Amino acid sequence: MKSVILPEQEKAYHLALKTALESGFNILQAGGTSLDAVVAAVECLEDSPLFNAGRGAVFTNDGKHEMDAAVMVGNSRAAGAVASVTGVRNPIRLARAVMEHSEHVFLAGAGAEQFARNHAIAFEPEDYFFTRQRYDQWQEAMREGVVQLDHRDDKKFGTVGAVALDTTGNIAAATSTGGMTNKRYGRIGDSPVIGAGTWADNATCAVSCTGHGEYFIRAVAAYDVACLMEYKGMTLRQACETVVMHKLKPVGGEGGLIAVDRHGIPVLIFNSEGMYRGWQTSPGAPNTAIYGD
Repeated sequence: MKSVILPEQEKAYHLALKTALESGFNILQAGGTSLDAVVAAVECLEDSPLFNAGRGAVFTNDGKHEMDAAVMVGNSRAAGAVASVTGVRNPIRLARAVMEHSEHVFLAGAGAEQFARNHAIAFEPEDYFFTRQRYDQWQEAMREGVVQLDHRDDKKFGTVGAVALDTTGNIAAATSTGGMTNKRYGRIGDSPVIGAGTWADNATCAVSCTGHGEYFIRAVAAYDVACLMEYKGMTLRQACETVVMHKLKPVGGEGGLIAVDRHGIPVLIFNSEGMYRGWQTSPGAPNTAIYGD
């Protein structure tokens, strides 16, 4: 329900979203790359305790923070992803390093963390990732014996992502998450899975997803949006609505996505009560929203 968030909390979310948008948009305005822009925007959100990524990551069943992230560029479809990393301040920076400085696409766990140390990626102590809100959510989930999405009661989700188109026509997508509260057994969601939670191809679009990851993985959601555009000739909005409203929602896949096509048209769509989101297509104040209005 909308009343779950207090006015001062809602204001803080809008401010954090605007800060992230401005960090990315300023890079694009200066002629920077879409990759630089999406990584900068996601880093801002990872550094905020408000979102389920980086500093605000949820607690696992054993009281840790295991984070996933991915980045992809549309000109070459190069991609980098990491999963189940602990202590990394900005997992999105690590995902980019995997893309740019390794022969691999996807690293996980201890191997990804060692790769981070080898490439001077910043780590933080355990208490850096502690937030009272996430701790209380974890304790509630433990009492109820459930694994839950990070904003179960008001269903707006906290996974962070960014998509962008730069002046050279290249698009990029980036996604970062702490996963599900009280998750067990090294669970990995859709965010770092290329094609499920993250996708970019200059021929069609860039996509970053948030929501119940198991369903997004089964639907190959991010890539499906691009496929519907490429093979069926759908517009970005038609493709996003088909995936989010007509494929995911009927089977219980709650969540949403943000996307941009090669013409710079953004689409932000969700089948839950709300989704923290923002967009900017021209100089001036960025647009931010939480609910469906």
